[in-house]
Amino acid sequence: MTAGLLVFHSAVPNAAGRPGSALETFLPWLGLAVPVLVVAALVRRSVTALVAVLLPAVAWAGLFGGLLLPADGGPHDLMALQHNVSDENPDPTGTARALAGAGPDLIALEELTPSALPAYEAALAPAYPYHAVEGTVGLWSKHPFTDVRRVDIKPRSIGEGWNRGLRCGVRTPRGEIAVYVAHLPSVRMRANGFGSGPRDESARLLGAAVAAEEVDRVILLGDLNGTVDDRGLAPLASRLSAPRRGLALSWPAAVPVARIDQVLTRSATAAEVWTLPATGSDHLPVAARIRLDAS
Repeated sequence: MTAGLLVFHSAVPNAAGRPGSALETFLPWLGLAVPVLVVAALVRRSVTALVAVLLPAVAWAGLFGGLLLPADGGPHDLMALQHNVSDENPDPTGTARALAGAGPDLIALEELTPSALPAYEAALAPAYPYHAVEGTVGLWSKHPFTDVRRVDIKPRSIGEGWNRGLRCGVRTPRGEIAVYVAHLPSVRMRANGFGSGPRDESARLLGAAVAAEEVDRVILLGDLNGTVDDRGLAPLASRLSAPRRGLALSWPAAVPVARIDQVLTRSATAAEVWTLPATGSDHLPVAARIRLDAS
């Protein structure tokens, strides 16, 4: 059963309550069943049971084992950092300094509030002379911008004034790239199931924007409120590539159980992704080393 859920998770229906998306959000954690099954097999002294445990073990390794391998250590063109800083962060200045201290080329932030924004701008300005903010999301860069515009990812059920999408053209030493910053609607666990409808609609809108992007090389940085395995994000995630190395579980910061803060690419490779130490947010910052394909 464990192996079947790992391999055929897409067969779990996603109708009422979206159980398929709920399963896929925590899919890597099914691997915890493997040591439990091994212990059960040893207690029963069953060779057959031990052999059977290879099924879920191999299935898990095939899906997630590569993320645990060491990074290749090769050269990279950019370092990007993604962080939902939390609209209740008690220390925006300290958070900004911690992020800048990691030395990324790009810093994407979500849940920027009008009261905290000046603190982020002041702390990041010395190392990041270029920045753009739309609504509650922003991008800081060491490289100049060529174009900045809002990206409309607002679901129909959400009122006016909700603005969480940003697109910036960035002129790097390797040529121009398009950087998207997004914060998709939150997902709620309710009595009737996994409430992800607005998030899924927002993912479709963002996926359409990425598909229409004329610049070949794209980097998406954002709190997508879902993992790349969640089929609700498929209209977006299927157009981009996920990191090859690193689990980088980012939420909640105290006991991370899922990576919902993403660094996804097109015509580029996120060779490695990892988390930084906790800030004043309920998310951990996620960083990635990125290699750009030849333009």
